[in-house]
Order: sequence, then C-alpha cells, then structure tokens
Amino acid sequence: MHRHGNRLLASDYGPGYEISPHGIPLFADAVISQDGRIQQAHYEQVQASYHESRKELPVEAYDDFLNSALLAAIGPGELGRVAEICCGAGETLAMLGDRVREGIGLDVSQSMLAMARARHAEAGHVFLQGDATCMPLASASFDHVFMRGGIHHVPDRLALFREVARILKPGGRFYFLEPLDDFFLWRWLRSGIYRVSSLLDEGTEQPLRHRDTVPVLRQVGLEPECWRSLGAFGFCLFANTDVLVFNRIFGYLPGIRAIVQGAILCDRLFVSLPGLSGMGLQVVGGARKR
Repeated sequence: MHRHGNRLLASDYGPGYEISPHGIPLFADAVISQDGRIQQAHYEQVQASYHESRKELPVEAYDDFLNSALLAAIGPGELGRVAEICCGAGETLAMLGDRVREGIGLDVSQSMLAMARARHAEAGHVFLQGDATCMPLASASFDHVFMRGGIHHVPDRLALFREVARILKPGGRFYFLEPLDDFFLWRWLRSGIYRVSSLLDEGTEQPLRHRDTVPVLRQVGLEPECWRSLGAFGFCLFANTDVLVFNRIFGYLPGIRAIVQGAILCDRLFVSLPGLSGMGLQVVGGARKR
C-alpha cells in the first residue's frame, strides 16, 4: 500500500482507504460489524469524559496494582512485535514501554486513536482504525497481542479470538485484563450500574465468564496458560470513577494512596478465601497459540 493525498491505496486503481486528519488509516469505514459500529458511536461520544475520569488519583493508584498483575503474567524480556487491540489511547503500549520492538494499535474510535497517536508520537507506534473481528493485519505477524478492557466490548468472541489467533505467530501469546462476571454479587451490582451510567453500553458490553471464555480460546487454537481473578470492593470504590461519578471525591481525601493500598490488600484477601479464588471483578488471562 502507498499513500496518495488523504487516501491509502492498495493499487493505483482501487478506491483505497481514507486517512484521517490525524494520520490514521480508516479501515473500519470499509469493513465493520454492527456491534463495532455501535461501540464506535458510543466511544466517539464519551471519549473525552472517559479519559478525564481515568486521571483521578484513586484510579491511577489501583491501576498500578492491575498493571503489576498483568506484568507478572507476561514475565520479563523483550516482547517483539506487539498488537494492542481495542487500544483506546494506547495504555498497554505505554505500560510496556521499550520492551516493544514495534507496536500496532487498533480501535474503532477515531478520537481514541488520535489520542493514542499523539501519546506515542516519539515511540513511532502505528495506529489504525479497524474492527477487532475483521482486523486489517497480516496473519502470523505478531509475537504478542494484548487487550485491556476490550474483549467485553466485543459480543462475538469466536470471531474476535479467531482473529487474535490468526495474527499471532505460532507460539505467540495473547494477554488480557478484563471485567469478570463469575460471581453473582458482581452481576447484580453491574446490572444496576449499566442502567445508570452513560459511559457504559448494556447492549453490547459483556464481562467475561470462565466457562464461556476458555472453551472458545481452545476452539481457535489458543491454549490458556493463565487465569487469575482479582479486585473486589476496593475495585468498586477506587477503580470505577469513570462509571460511579461520586467516587471521584475520594481523590481529595488526605492519605488517599495509603487508603487505596489498604483496599488492595483487602481485595487480595477476599479472592484468596476458600471458594472465592475465581470470584474477583477483574481477570488477568494469558493464552499461547498452538
């Protein structure tokens, strides 16, 4: 492909793909599922308020804990060529830093991608608009694929995981950090939150369940290697300021970081209790392509 004006052309004769003013190829304008179009419209509408809420101190403090859990699952060493799917503003690529030799970010939202491109201008990562169930990425071309908070936005898990397996090299690994829905109490809480929060879309968002996720991963040739649940009431209070607006007041409390660390310890204790080891609000997962 080559660029001609504001279009990316596959040949001198085809119509090609439009390139946004921010320099992002808009593959999703040509190929996108109905669910992808719903999510695209939703995040174009809420992206500004969503990212402002993620800057709140309690969220940042709890995110440090979530990041450490994800990094522990990944392990040390260089990660090679990496794709971050449903990348938003490229948070995972930022977390991985110089461990990534070459990074590609893909999302359906132009606004999110513009933020990601600006954030990673010096790193040289490439960002594309595309649907996660029909990605404009070459087969067997990535060493690692990451999704953080993206899987639960894609109802067609078979199509998504099949695409992840397709773009991974043999032996490549897929890691994710996602909402988990294996505990009845969290399902009740979420059912109410989804009805009142404008930042969530009850129609397309589906948190993961172990019994539904692992068989589909195996079906497409991804062998699960890690499934660790984490987060409980502390997560509700200090990592949900994007959906529970009243929580943002916690950022003004004296010693809030120490309070969040105490909540993290309580959450870790909760998911370590007999019978509750898989009942956290979040899951760190990993799978290897056979």
